[in-house]
Amino acid sequence: DVQLVESGGGSVQAGGSLKLSCVASGSRNRLSCMGWFRRSPGKDREGVANIDEEGRTYYGDSVKGRFTISKDHVQNTLYLQMNSLKVEDSAMYYCAADVRCYYSHYGPGMGPTATFGQGTQVTVS
Repeated sequence: DVQLVESGGGSVQAGGSLKLSCVASGSRNRLSCMGWFRRSPGKDREGVANIDEEGRTYYGDSVKGRFTISKDHVQNTLYLQMNSLKVEDSAMYYCAADVRCYYSHYGPGMGPTATFGQGTQVTVS
């Protein structure tokens, strides 16, 4: 079974930075693709960024050039460095893992077997 525990959320002023972390445990196959999603009130869940086993990264259009996803394979920890934060970045951010990464015109995604963490709140004012 896969377990994902996020941390690092908080409140920040527009233009500031935050770094989210996600400690993962479980089957290596189920952690082949890891990524971040977000959801704000009244909106659908949005794929923010993915990273696959080969280190290839995929970003949603709204965060390209501002957010950076990375993974520490030794610590099995996923990160999301968020710079130049905007008010519209405010959302609950969820760490996710699956056997495979997808990317479509909707942005980075995962399959129906994806596991999600409990989420960490990011508020930009």
